Amino acid sequence: MFQTIVPLFPGIPGGPELLVILLIAVLLFGANKIPQLARSSGEALGEFKKGREEVEQELEELREGKEADAVDADPETESRSREADPESS
Repeated sequence: MFQTIVPLFPGIPGGPELLVILLIAVLLFGANKIPQLARSSGEALGEFKKGREEVEQELEELREGKEADAVDADPETESRSREADPESS
C-alpha cells in the first residue's frame, strides 16, 4: 500500500539540502566572499596534489635505488661479471 523511498546514497545531501547549505553559506560569508573561498580552496587543493606528487616521485626514486642496489649486491651477478671480465678483479 505505502511505498517508502530509499535514497540511493543516504549520506549525500540531495537538492533541497544543498539549497539550504548554499543559503547558509551566503548568509555566513556573504555573496562576495564565496568566490574567494572557492578560489583559495582550489589553490590549496592544487598545492596538496603537487606535494603528493613530489612525495610519490621521491618514493619511486627510492624504490628504484633499492632495486639497483639489490642487483649490484647480488653475488651471482658479481661472480658472473668477474668471470666475464677477469681484468677488473
